[in-house]
Amino acid sequence: MTEKLFDKLSSRERQIMEVIYRNGKATAAEIRRAIDDAPSYSAIRAFLRILTKKGYVGHEQDGPRYVYFPQVDREKVQRSMINKVLDFFNGSAESVVATLLDISKNDLTEDDFERLTQLIQRAKREGR
Repeated sequence: MTEKLFDKLSSRERQIMEVIYRNGKATAAEIRRAIDDAPSYSAIRAFLRILTKKGYVGHEQDGPRYVYFPQVDREKVQRSMINKVLDFFNGSAESVVATLLDISKNDLTEDDFERLTQLIQRAKREGR
């Protein structure tokens, strides 16, 4: 399940998962408010039932409502998404990083560049 984790989710399901990961947990109403151009409340609930059935989210009852939380580790999902991006770039990590640096050039601080340099140096030392 780890390798192609997000391949099994629709774009709307991915949006819902992003809200749940960002918040740690969320109700259907909170999820609906967090999504631009969100579907109806009942559609959000239907998506949450599907995500529960697929094993991506769990829920607990809090009074009259359910609170949903992730069942799949965020790091596993991130790796799955990056693998999909790498596939798009024909497996070239260099192209991915170059593109990220280009689109982020106005947002990166000197501290960001220093941390990135350190990460690259550590990966090189470790033979990755």
